[in-house]
Amino acid sequence: MYKNLDGTVPDPGFGAFLRWQLNRKTDTTGFVTPVTPNDGSALHASAPSLTWIGHATYALRVGGKMVVTDPIWSERVGTQKRKAPPGVALEKMPRIDVVTISHAHYDHLDLPTLRRIGPEALYVVPSDVGPILREAGLPRVVELGWWQTHEHDGLAVTLVPAQHWSMRVPWDRNKRLWGGFVIDSREGRAYHAGDTAFSERVFSEIAERFPAIDWAMLPIGAYDPEWFMKPQHIGPEDAVRAFDILGAKAFFAMHWGTFKLTDEPLGEPPARARKCFASTPRTGKRLLIPAVGETIPL
Repeated sequence: MYKNLDGTVPDPGFGAFLRWQLNRKTDTTGFVTPVTPNDGSALHASAPSLTWIGHATYALRVGGKMVVTDPIWSERVGTQKRKAPPGVALEKMPRIDVVTISHAHYDHLDLPTLRRIGPEALYVVPSDVGPILREAGLPRVVELGWWQTHEHDGLAVTLVPAQHWSMRVPWDRNKRLWGGFVIDSREGRAYHAGDTAFSERVFSEIAERFPAIDWAMLPIGAYDPEWFMKPQHIGPEDAVRAFDILGAKAFFAMHWGTFKLTDEPLGEPPARARKCFASTPRTGKRLLIPAVGETIPL
């Protein structure tokens, strides 16, 4: 059974989950997630860029390769339907060279999407997540433990810790590792946090081993109710704290506005992130909250 760096496993258990479900809040704000139409042409170019597809899915063009994080192009996660379409239709995407998957939760490891991407991509996953993909007919899988690196045609992909947990079915609870990824290329260094709670130790150790992160993709949503979510998900203010600890140059927000998985109003995470980021001068630092489908040159 896997545990976090601090020895904990913030697995909430069924009783806590049931208590939350019986007290769910309704979002009455009418917020509409911003979408920028994108036909995929910018992703076919060789210039480095980041495109938010939605949720924790970014399309990263670096080192002449297309890297996609936690890809989910499906219309639903369980009972939750997308609030915004995928930023670029999968058919309009260039060849996907590398897929990173941070953990086995269904909103991060979406088998229908992975089957559509197909067996030609290289899938880099945490330890013991590989069998799920191989059983789905995806043979090109590399499993990594924390701090292990896989080199692939000019890219170096390293699994780093996250403060989270794992379950796909009741009998595999915390038997598959979770984490984030650092991706090094000739253009710079990217970090994708996956799902994580705030942990000063986690972010400090990543910063120590990987200084000079250029682009940090950090979650800002799925934090309400805090009594249930705080041990497993990071909120906007703690995401800004994590960014500061990492010492990264640019903060790319994710994990909000695509699926209504938790109770905060859909548009609240970016508003809180902007307010927190602006509260302290950060010379040379940028907060970027892309619209779904927006491509940002790096």
